Amino acid sequence: MSALRHWPVTTRDRLPMALWDAQSLVAAMGGTASGSFQVSGVEIDSRDIRSGDLFFALSGESTDGHKFLDKAFANGAAAAVVDRPIDFPHILVADTNRALEALGQAAAVRCSAVRIGVTGSVGKTGVKEAIFAALDRTCRGQAHRSVRSYNNHVGVPLSLSRMPARSEFGVFEMGMNHAGEIAHLTGQVRPNIALITTIAPAHIENLGSLEAIVDAKAEVFAGIEQGGTAVIPADTPYFERLRDHAIRAGAKVISFGTAAHADVRLLDAIPSANGGSLVTADLGTTRMCYSVAEPGEHWIANSLAVMAAVRAAGGDLGAAGLALAEMGGLKGRGARHQIKAPGGKALLIDESYNANPASMRATLRALGQTPATRRVAVLGSMKELGDFAPKFHEQLAEPLAGADVDFAILVGEEMRALALHLGKGGGHALGKGLSFAHCDGPAEAIAALEEFGITAGDAILVKGSNSIGLGRLVTRFTNRES
Repeated sequence: MSALRHWPVTTRDRLPMALWDAQSLVAAMGGTASGSFQVSGVEIDSRDIRSGDLFFALSGESTDGHKFLDKAFANGAAAAVVDRPIDFPHILVADTNRALEALGQAAAVRCSAVRIGVTGSVGKTGVKEAIFAALDRTCRGQAHRSVRSYNNHVGVPLSLSRMPARSEFGVFEMGMNHAGEIAHLTGQVRPNIALITTIAPAHIENLGSLEAIVDAKAEVFAGIEQGGTAVIPADTPYFERLRDHAIRAGAKVISFGTAAHADVRLLDAIPSANGGSLVTADLGTTRMCYSVAEPGEHWIANSLAVMAAVRAAGGDLGAAGLALAEMGGLKGRGARHQIKAPGGKALLIDESYNANPASMRATLRALGQTPATRRVAVLGSMKELGDFAPKFHEQLAEPLAGADVDFAILVGEEMRALALHLGKGGGHALGKGLSFAHCDGPAEAIAALEEFGITAGDAILVKGSNSIGLGRLVTRFTNRES
């Protein structure tokens, strides 16, 4: 019995328990420490500080973190990184923003964790969360990942700096708006595995073409560690372009999808009772059957990417299957709420955080597969499409019709192109017009949905770019939950 209770000691168990101490912080960032201290976390927002955290007083275009030092320490900060002397425990540096980046790089160097970088036009956050859940199940809690959508020039080094020295795996999301941004981020993460979820016309306003988007996403391979693995979608028309980028970076290539040449290939997928899918996949040396809790065909593809990454990381594929079976929707990214409605309950699907043409089509397709008395789509404008915006918005008429939507609420100026198209009777079977309302913002959208009247059995999809503010609508109607 005592042998069963024995907890095996590994090399990582001999590493420090504290996340950072003053000496290691100075070694990583430079600067001068006010004294000896230890910290258990790293934070950049004084409102999120917990006892024992290190607070970075970052300077930005519109604010200065030094203004919030009193609040940070009142909330329990153990120390701060500052560019001017203060009366609290601190590390004094020349530039707090550069110091955060240096700390993130030092965290990657000191830790022997397998690092996985995730990027792509659609599905980054969900895939990142699924890979983390799969790996965390079997490594005694020593997996780490970026939280929320911390995927930019601040979020990536912050996420790295939070990675404990004992971590076995680290999963990091990397996003971009312009060429060159991912190259900078991947140089910090230095991934052993670099995964691209899919290619779609997100940020095409800044990049100009899908080919430019492919090249910008492929920058993730530039920072890959020697002997690393690139995981890429087999079904994209740009497969060969992605593969060539990866090979030039010296990476081993693993592809996923439905194509015959895919290394992780979908064999079959059928709907499951909970709204998800039962998937059978060929992984080359083995076949797997597993459940995916998240609804929609896009999550079938996501699951193949997860399996490819977990296998490349040396993780447990069985644990990955369990993680996919238990995944719940993330806030703003597929969370499903049962809300009060006359006669019972209605379903509200929260996709309010992000939107582009590919993700709009995928979620509308999933809405069409959702059993419902009536289907309502609240769609906010898709941003960063530039001159392509009218065309891409107008083209949503087809997936709206395919989803058999009964009422659409279109929110934002860019949605005017779709409203004009629908007003002409476009995009619906047999010339039947789709009932819709066009609104300037979330307040009008709330009023339009209340006027329409939600009833039991309805399914309401809320999706749009985060800047449209449809999260307000979600909050308004989910407050009716019981």
